[in-house]
Amino acid sequence: MNTTNQAPLVQVSGLLNRFGTQTVHENLDLDIYKGEILGVVGGSGTGKSVLLRSIVGLHRPDAGSVRLFGEDLQALSQEERTKYERRFGVLFQRGALFSSLTVAENIALPLIEHTGLSREDAEHLAKMKLALAGLPALAGDKYPSELSGGMVKRAALARALALDPDILFLDEPTAGLDPIGAAAFDDLIKTLRDAMGLTVFLVTHDLDTLYAICDRIAVLSDRRVLVADTLEKVAATENQWIQEYFHGPRGRAAAEAVNRQHQLESSR
Repeated sequence: MNTTNQAPLVQVSGLLNRFGTQTVHENLDLDIYKGEILGVVGGSGTGKSVLLRSIVGLHRPDAGSVRLFGEDLQALSQEERTKYERRFGVLFQRGALFSSLTVAENIALPLIEHTGLSREDAEHLAKMKLALAGLPALAGDKYPSELSGGMVKRAALARALALDPDILFLDEPTAGLDPIGAAAFDDLIKTLRDAMGLTVFLVTHDLDTLYAICDRIAVLSDRRVLVADTLEKVAATENQWIQEYFHGPRGRAAAEAVNRQHQLESSR
């Protein structure tokens, strides 16, 4: 997508994150634009999930700023922050559903807390969110422990969509899924983006996801964003990790799979 002359929806500037003597991020800058699917990749220990948590306010950085919708959320009162926090949804790596609540109750919880809806109305809306995430209404009556891994991911996605967010933050959304389930989840994310006008920030190591749905890719390396651009331009960057990641056996397989899919679609 073309981001020329477009103001960023999220702007990370000069981010510094330290844990004891370890510096994870230093002078990290990153812009996220409305309507894009941005994939964030990097080697182990580069702080991909820490970056996500810093943006959504779950981790306070040591320095730098994070602006969402033009506002520095850390500078706002709790009441003002809550208004903005309603505009984004988060899907954590393991779903983070409450095990003692049914799926519908998990999804209804933010609706009750932030909108004042009755439990009955909130759970009715929860069933609609389940449908958006590709799950049957009956799944709402089950507990997370009764669902498969793929269904837990979709239930957690339904909860992230509960308040009709503008931005979705996804942490390793296809981790633990089989290839068919992962591809279906990728398709769902792209469909939701297109239908609802969402902006999507996703941390991933899944090359198939990067090739299939990401408009841009940001690579974390040396405590900063090394490059953030289209897949083609990122893959052409002269960097050892990037070259091994995108042009190794798995990278070549992912690229070939996408090329075959494009050929099938063009032949129809």
